[in-house]
Amino acid sequence: MIKWAGWLITLFGAAHTLLSLTLEKAATHAGTWFSGDLWGEEFTAMSPAHSAYWFSVASFGVPLILVGLMVLWLDRRGITPPSFIAWTLGIWTVVDAVVLVTTPWPILLVATVLLLAGARRARRGSASQADATASSHRGD
Repeated sequence: MIKWAGWLITLFGAAHTLLSLTLEKAATHAGTWFSGDLWGEEFTAMSPAHSAYWFSVASFGVPLILVGLMVLWLDRRGITPPSFIAWTLGIWTVVDAVVLVTTPWPILLVATVLLLAGARRARRGSASQADATASSHRGD
């Protein structure tokens, strides 16, 4: 479950970043981004280049890739990701669903549920293992 969640989060972030750069043509503004033209712009009067920057490389896509890869890294090492990752992702996803109902938020909701279920399963498994170890040491 945790591995599936990690892949969903990673792929969601990568898809958003890559599609915004290509399909939405945000990358066509890269020259403006790297020229320093955005430095003096106000957020209230965003130019198309400024908007494209915040929609692509400065959006949530790159951090989601990082979170997804972290979840996968932890899972590969047998470490259960902390529940606050799932709860934070879930709260953020619900806010996104309320504000923009037509976004693909159900994908992140599925990842949240998988993370929470995987963490719960891991806690139950480690509790059962701890009980068995304690019993064997007592000679039960």
